[in-house]
Amino acid sequence: MKLKLVIFFALLFLLTGFRSSSYFARNFAYTITPISSENLTGLYDADSAEGVFYGNTFKYGTQFLASEKVNPNILGDSDLVKISTTKRIEVDLTNQVLYAIDGVNVDYVFYVSTGLWGKTPTGDFKIWINLKSTLMAGGSKELGTYYYLPNVPYTMYFYNDEISKERGYGLHGAYWHDNFGHPMSHGCVNLSPEDSKTLFYWVNAGLSEDQNVIYNSETYVSPVITIYGIADPY
Repeated sequence: MKLKLVIFFALLFLLTGFRSSSYFARNFAYTITPISSENLTGLYDADSAEGVFYGNTFKYGTQFLASEKVNPNILGDSDLVKISTTKRIEVDLTNQVLYAIDGVNVDYVFYVSTGLWGKTPTGDFKIWINLKSTLMAGGSKELGTYYYLPNVPYTMYFYNDEISKERGYGLHGAYWHDNFGHPMSHGCVNLSPEDSKTLFYWVNAGLSEDQNVIYNSETYVSPVITIYGIADPY
């Protein structure tokens, strides 16, 4: 009887082990570079012309790049920035869709790519910083998950009481893939560069072109971001 059980579990491991180990490596065995204050200027880095994502090199179009002029206005201190308290964002992980909602109206519907190599958190969140351009890096060269992505466009980092700001989850454009509608990220919510720009200015209505970074403040009413559902990683 014991021999039969050993054979059974050995066969079970052979049938499921590779998939399980692949899933583990993809979702847990990677490193994330903590957010650095040096990457929160919102400025386009003209010295970084390419990004690296899983062994592939990517370039991006200048039409999505941020202005090189710094004007770090804080929301609430600028008459140009108008945040509507009726706006909210919903991210449906199951269908890989983002809804930009104002009151009872759905203003935009975008396909997104959420967590594949790391889970996208669920719950209600608020934006704590808006960046026209930023550097994202992390992953593991040993596991083949390394990424170095300068000038990630139109990033809106979010947080709540359970997910700290330093964790680095955000909504942002992705120039290194076009597989929107399917999980492709380390936990962030990827949009196409065009859609990320539309969403960025929908959230920050009236923002001038020379403003590159906007921090949270007591007077900043962030749209609530609600993330729900379960993404299919396969």
